[in-house]
Amino acid sequence: MPEVTDADFATEVIGSDLPVLVEFTADWCPPCRQMAPVLSALAEEEGDRLRVVQLNVDRNPATTNAYKVLSMPTFMVFRGGEPVKSMVGSRPKRRLLEELSDVV
Repeated sequence: MPEVTDADFATEVIGSDLPVLVEFTADWCPPCRQMAPVLSALAEEEGDRLRVVQLNVDRNPATTNAYKVLSMPTFMVFRGGEPVKSMVGSRPKRRLLEELSDVV
């Protein structure tokens, strides 16, 4: 799973032509680790319509604070440089796909 940082967030997420699902994650977060295979599968299946990236909240406080992320995992979908959807907590792939259907 590609990781974005404070330094390249604007280029990789805000400037992306495709919608981008950002997982705000942390090494110490068990539900975040549970989501890794779900997000990998999602990235593989939806790669032509959606980019999936991770942002480590501990190493990237500027972006984390800018979007007021308080809980892990938080998922945010960016389209056209703007956050268009936010979801908190782990979920099965089917539910995640359903929740993304209106923004992808």
